[in-house]
Amino acid sequence: MGTTAGVGAGRAPGREADARVIVLIAGGPDGPRPRVHPAGEPLLLADDLAAVRGDGCFETLLVVGGRPAKPERHLARLARSASALGLTGPTAEEWGAGIALAAREWGPGSEGMLRLVLSRGPERGGPETAYITVAPVGPHALRARAEGIDVTVLGRGFPVDFAASAPWMLLGAKTLSYAANMAALRHAAANGYDDVVYLSSEGEVLEGPRSTIVIARSGELVSPPAEVGILEGTTLGALAEIADGQGVPVRRERLLLTDLLAADAVWLLSSVTLAARVRRIDDVALEGSDPGIDVAGMVDRAVGRA
Repeated sequence: MGTTAGVGAGRAPGREADARVIVLIAGGPDGPRPRVHPAGEPLLLADDLAAVRGDGCFETLLVVGGRPAKPERHLARLARSASALGLTGPTAEEWGAGIALAAREWGPGSEGMLRLVLSRGPERGGPETAYITVAPVGPHALRARAEGIDVTVLGRGFPVDFAASAPWMLLGAKTLSYAANMAALRHAAANGYDDVVYLSSEGEVLEGPRSTIVIARSGELVSPPAEVGILEGTTLGALAEIADGQGVPVRRERLLLTDLLAADAVWLLSSVTLAARVRRIDDVALEGSDPGIDVAGMVDRAVGRA
């Protein structure tokens, strides 16, 4: 069996920050042979198009108690992203077996961030590369869950109809080309903020670089619709199922920044951070009163943490 870097496979509490589990599904220097890959050894060929062009897609999900959270939602979205990129990738069954192996290797002792990566493969030609990594949930995510976040508003530069008129821009796909998103987050951090809310060129609310936006308003939850050119959130979908069982409506509606500022509460949802309540948008502090909807609790139930 493989081991993590400095940690035996399946070890329970106290995982080191550099602990990793890697499972190779297809491709890589040794060809297609699904297996645990030693975390301290190279995996990608130097000309793999994931590294040299960001030509691929990925998904990230939480491992809780040794079990992956809502993998079927992530596999469905990964398949949509792969289709948009013209990639084939492993089957859902092959990915599922790899996810189960990776989660088993990680063990139940601490939460893990499990990432599925699909690359077009080496530039010289050859099969697509597919692999899975598991790493500890970072301190930024834990703080955001517990304390909430301050966000800054940045223009994305695209109109809301851009995804429909320019499908080659892949706005609804979760691609490996994340340089602009990471630059936005670094810009936010340099100015004292934890995260970002993107606006369209018309001023409509879109999403965060790694998150879906949802607001509480008059006893219901509202989030921008996918047709404005955003990634469909798996956590929002899972939350909607729980909310429906509790009689809380979840609607998709085009929003403006004024809707966020006037809301009973605002959250950024993502698969690893889960529900981060927004405390401040630029210079405007949001009220910290109880919105009457336990979004964090419902998200915890949706991913198996409750």
